[in-house]
Amino acid sequence: MPDPAVHRAPQAVVRELISYPIKGCAGMPVTRSQVTPAGLAHDRSFMVVDPGGVFRSQRRDPRLALVRPVVDAAGTRLTLRAPGTAPLEMAVELDAARRDVLLFDTPYRGIDQGDTVAGWLSEVLGAPSRLVRVPPEHHRVTDGETPGTSGYADSCAVHLLSRSTLDLLNERLLDRDAAPVPMSRFRPNIVLDGWPDPHTEDRVGRLVVGTVELAYAKLADRCAVTTVEQCTGRRTGPEPLRTLAGYRRVDGRIAFGVKYAVRGPGVVEVGAEAVVGEWRRPPRTEPAGLISARKAPSAGTGPARTGGSGAAR
Repeated sequence: MPDPAVHRAPQAVVRELISYPIKGCAGMPVTRSQVTPAGLAHDRSFMVVDPGGVFRSQRRDPRLALVRPVVDAAGTRLTLRAPGTAPLEMAVELDAARRDVLLFDTPYRGIDQGDTVAGWLSEVLGAPSRLVRVPPEHHRVTDGETPGTSGYADSCAVHLLSRSTLDLLNERLLDRDAAPVPMSRFRPNIVLDGWPDPHTEDRVGRLVVGTVELAYAKLADRCAVTTVEQCTGRRTGPEPLRTLAGYRRVDGRIAFGVKYAVRGPGVVEVGAEAVVGEWRRPPRTEPAGLISARKAPSAGTGPARTGGSGAAR
């Protein structure tokens, strides 16, 4: 049975909502969002690909973090900004020819957004790149305890973290004389405040936020993206992965945060209460110690993972 103490957890509230219109690029904070079966409005509806159609990620292209996209409510206008580069405003192309794209070796289709934005991104990233959008006929079933769907996210529709979970990590980083990290390192969609016990989200099976019903899919596996400073697009070293490896290993992976499927679409806004509808057993963490090279996600520039179970998004 779940820990009875968790049943007495205070009600949490939404403190931050972040949509990431372009996979791997900076987030777009919002105060209110429609939530569809694929997540927050416009979340990961665009993706940067190389000339072969393979997705770009901060795992290999950390400068993606410098690209700050803003999409209008209707999803028809996209504005891109990056340091040292003139902004680009463009109409979203919905009727252009589709092209093949690869996301963790899984083939999908994308609507190419044209040469102008391709040139802009190629200059910012220093590598030939193109931008694609999820087509209306996009069909994807995500994995986990509760199946769902998503656009170009690594896996499930909604990634959630609580502030107390990050607070515990930062306490442990300070104990190691390492610098604390901001919430942006983990790129969540929903940040909750009000649960005093860290990792309460691990134990939440069903959650209602605003008028949205979420169902637990899986823990969020962490990778080298957590070592990228989101405001500079630079890798900072082994932290926070090194510290997380000491206390957050689950089934050989580093877990931090939770992925949810959307069971009931609706609207969520900052300040909304998060009401737990069902609790689940907490995960069994492995003993502290050095994580093996076989199990640890690399903090360097090695090959991207071949599965879509992580949370770099």
